[in-house]
Amino acid sequence: MSASSASRSLPLLCLCFALLSHFAAALPRPRDFRFSAEDIAAVEAALPRHKKPSKSTFFEVDRPLRPPKGSSGPCSTLLLSHSFAFTLTKPPVTAAYSPPACLQQRAGELSLAVLEWRAECRGVQYDRIFGVWLGGAELLRGSTAEPRRGGVAWSVSKDVTKYAPLLAAAGNATLAVYLGNLIDDTYNGVYHANLTLHLYFRRRTSPPAPAPADAIVPVSRSLPVNDGLWFVVQNATDVQSARVAVPPNAYRAVLEVYVSSHYADEFWYMNTPEQNGPFREVTVLLDGEVVGAVWPFPVIYTGGINPLIWRPITSIGSFNFPTYDIELTPFLGKLLDGGHHELGFKVTNALSSWFVGANLHLWLDGKSAKTSAGVISYDAPKLAGSIVSRSADGIDGEYEATASRNITAAGWVTSSSRGKVTTTFTQRLRFTNTNVVSGHGSAQAINQTTEAVTDVAGQQMVHQSFPLYIFLGGDGSGTASQRLMRRVEIGFEESRVGGGGAGGGTATSTLRNRQAAAAEVTLRDDAVVGATWRMHETYAYGASDGGCYVRNVSSVGYDVLFDHYDASCAAAGTLGR
Repeated sequence: MSASSASRSLPLLCLCFALLSHFAAALPRPRDFRFSAEDIAAVEAALPRHKKPSKSTFFEVDRPLRPPKGSSGPCSTLLLSHSFAFTLTKPPVTAAYSPPACLQQRAGELSLAVLEWRAECRGVQYDRIFGVWLGGAELLRGSTAEPRRGGVAWSVSKDVTKYAPLLAAAGNATLAVYLGNLIDDTYNGVYHANLTLHLYFRRRTSPPAPAPADAIVPVSRSLPVNDGLWFVVQNATDVQSARVAVPPNAYRAVLEVYVSSHYADEFWYMNTPEQNGPFREVTVLLDGEVVGAVWPFPVIYTGGINPLIWRPITSIGSFNFPTYDIELTPFLGKLLDGGHHELGFKVTNALSSWFVGANLHLWLDGKSAKTSAGVISYDAPKLAGSIVSRSADGIDGEYEATASRNITAAGWVTSSSRGKVTTTFTQRLRFTNTNVVSGHGSAQAINQTTEAVTDVAGQQMVHQSFPLYIFLGGDGSGTASQRLMRRVEIGFEESRVGGGGAGGGTATSTLRNRQAAAAEVTLRDDAVVGATWRMHETYAYGASDGGCYVRNVSSVGYDVLFDHYDASCAAAGTLGR
């Protein structure tokens, strides 16, 4: 597909992985870890006549973006229209950006900004990673849909209101879009994409919404590059970084981190000890010291495990990758010394490669020429972890990987508008992964859970849970007829307490998004002669401000069997279409 813990925290896990390399060497990589274009073509050819290739719309389940009540708009601007053909290892496509006239006139009344990506592709092509940057700050990262020969279309709408300082900044900025696509004798799919900005504005008499940051500093590579603006982390010792300076009147700092895994680490959660095991951690370094950690959600791209599973309902987060916030306010005592500081990224146990980038969101006190700050306490113990082998017998066996980490930092900031405020940031992270290989290597089952609690005392607490189950098996191995079976169950669960803005708040929200999918591919003499697949997804979101969205959708093959949704949630437990 598609590219810190300081070094003292690595030996425990890496040593344990090395001790099991004799077991890992025998573990098989499943045949359709990367389903070929020829396989997809064979599946299409085996479909009944009335199911032959036609243009399809693929979609990721998410709640719709609606402006606050009483808002006007949208004021829409096409930012870019481009066809991405052979773009791999070539510079991003760029366009000049200046704030739309409506935003220049009503910048202080912006209630919602939506970045919409619409694209289509016809022919044969793999899924590709794309990214969108404005002035070097990343706004969107996603995976393309894998096309059918008859064509595929999809769209992504992302709330980008928090990037208002960039969208409304006076003068011209550079919009950059990278989609590394390959065209050759086999892969002929060209991605045609439109990028549009939709803006909504509140009434002048309406109360103002919580303000986003006052400034955003990109932590990314600079143009010109022959790739995306993301950093590429190649291995477990590689550190990628950028130097940043913080304005002297800053009183809050939050680092928003984008991550995605590729090549040897695309399926990191299935990696055996020989491939450095299944645990990955993206650590954030400030001048070489660990100040935060990201334990990533296992995004499965639209070509992952078995691409048929993600047609037409794509995997959670595949079109719009999640981002992760690290509170750096406790470290303003270091950052406000008037100098430049190194913000770096490292990936524990990484194989080539990880794409990492970030945006530093800063809140500034307009009544202060300079704020003062200090670090009260900081504790980032070594990463704890182990991997244990049970009943290993030749190819078959079982091993369990576990990891945990706690990070705590506290600091104070004094400004004219807010006085002296103390901020305490805590992360509590837990990880387990069990991998069972059976049937003389013909079956593999992965069961993984990631739990992450991020607490900014008095402002916001976020609890995330990422359950993942994958089964790969088959029957008839070594015979003329075989069945390859794949099953995936994955979830993104999150609860939030607090507003997360500079002033905090008591808002609460919960999200529970779960998918259960399966596919069977029939082979005859090692050629695909048929396939079946199905998907069921439930999505439930609720917030204390009255926001609510529930959806229950199921598909078999390319057909959506039912799609029930309710945005009012008036009747508990009831879904309306």
